[in-house]
Amino acid sequence: MDYIEVECTLKPYSEAMSDVCSAKLGEIGFESFVEAENGLKAYIPKPDFSEASLKTICDDMQELNIALTYSFQEIPTQNWNALWESGFNPVVITDECIIKAPFHSIDKKYAYELVIEPKMSFGTGHHETTSLMVEYMLDTDFQDMNVLDMGCGTAVLAILASMKGARNVTAIDIEEWAHLNSLENVERNNCKNIDVLRGDAQLINDKQYDAILANINRNILMNDIEKYAACLPEKGILILSGFLTQDREAIKKQCLSHRLAFESEKQKNNWIAAKFVKTH
Repeated sequence: MDYIEVECTLKPYSEAMSDVCSAKLGEIGFESFVEAENGLKAYIPKPDFSEASLKTICDDMQELNIALTYSFQEIPTQNWNALWESGFNPVVITDECIIKAPFHSIDKKYAYELVIEPKMSFGTGHHETTSLMVEYMLDTDFQDMNVLDMGCGTAVLAILASMKGARNVTAIDIEEWAHLNSLENVERNNCKNIDVLRGDAQLINDKQYDAILANINRNILMNDIEKYAACLPEKGILILSGFLTQDREAIKKQCLSHRLAFESEKQKNNWIAAKFVKTH
């Protein structure tokens, strides 16, 4: 599939406003983001690209006193892997876990070594939300748990859950390229207990999980929290990320309304991950 690369320039630039911009772009279908000078580069499947929607984001940023200008170009499918490989460096999280590509050579040994070929998928550990999710997972005992990785992207979280002793793991993503990429990464990491499915939260109706991991975006999380809650037993764990500090209270309120008690949060720049536990 061909992609559209949009290079956004923010004036005045700040990391916080870049995060706000990427969140807004995510709401209209952009899937991956790379930092750029005074802004960011964002990627969206060509069939999903709408310049009219992009101009709406410009208006939204203007209301925040930020001038957003942009340019865009088509990225042919065959160039995508080279684009990633040129800028994908290994990521080390809390000195326990390393996320690397197949072409990286690493001498040091880590407790958890994940080999991820990112291709078009979001989830290499570079973005704050993935890093925060991994930090939470490193502090969580998944032994013999039934785990769901919702919106799995590269399946990096599903793979880590498997490595940490989960009994069964289900990885779900609605995008075909993410589904295929997850299958490749699961095989590459020799994880025999991960089922990779293509679809949305409708696939989890009537299922039960001991822990659910969802690193998506605010709108999808708000819509699907009720479904997550229905799949968790008492004391079941829900770890969420993909939303900004200004969305914190809305997420917490939605979780509370479905008997998901807030336990803790982690923050990096303007991004948040939060842990909830199912109550009576």
